[in-house]
Amino acid sequence: MISAIILTKNEEINIADCIKSVKWCDEIIVVDDNSIDKTVDIAAKRGAVVYRHDMNMDFARQRNYGLSKAKGEWVLFVDADERVSPSLWYEIMQYTNASFGNYKGFYIKRQDYIWGKKLKFGEAGAAKFIRLAKKDAGRWSGKVHEVWNIEGLKKTLEKELAHYPHQAIADFLKDINFYSTLRAKELYDKNIKVSWLSIIIFPIAKFFRNYFLKLGFLDGIPGIITALMMAFHSFLVRGKLWIMKNKNR
Repeated sequence: MISAIILTKNEEINIADCIKSVKWCDEIIVVDDNSIDKTVDIAAKRGAVVYRHDMNMDFARQRNYGLSKAKGEWVLFVDADERVSPSLWYEIMQYTNASFGNYKGFYIKRQDYIWGKKLKFGEAGAAKFIRLAKKDAGRWSGKVHEVWNIEGLKKTLEKELAHYPHQAIADFLKDINFYSTLRAKELYDKNIKVSWLSIIIFPIAKFFRNYFLKLGFLDGIPGIITALMMAFHSFLVRGKLWIMKNKNR
């Protein structure tokens, strides 16, 4: 039995297509962070079991809550702006069969599609995460950029998870503002130091890594926009961290 878990927050545009892509799962769970749009109604009408649960600025906490509600032996985490293709579905069904090996978890490669273009380079071009694992094999950690810590044998699947993030610049900026606040708070709680030099150097290094080292320039205009946005995210994290530290002196 496979349970799919989807975290949501005002995802009325995405949730129907996301649920459709995991209809083959035995159970679909939506953990909703107090949406004020039609997300919950759409999810319920599409057959998902919906739990309203305050995320409280902690993604790992939200994912672990969903994990506690799952009934399946295997659990698949999918974000609302992601889609499971039929080929990935088939591969998942193969490897969750006990005859294919004693695996505890699987890395799934994620492919970004932004403004009509497939991003083949930059950080997005090589992204992979553990998204499929046995329910009892581990728990999530990290308030943002969270990780599923799975004990035991793991494998990377060949087929990709399609990701459709930031379909407008305004959405990109909104997400950057939100995630940079979470990351700054996480660094503040860890007592990470920040200086004027780090506020300058980190964003420059982020852009250089994405655009040049990771060959983001080969993705054309979407590549440079993405590299600049990710550098801006890095700048906001350090800037917000500096403000937090100075407010609490």
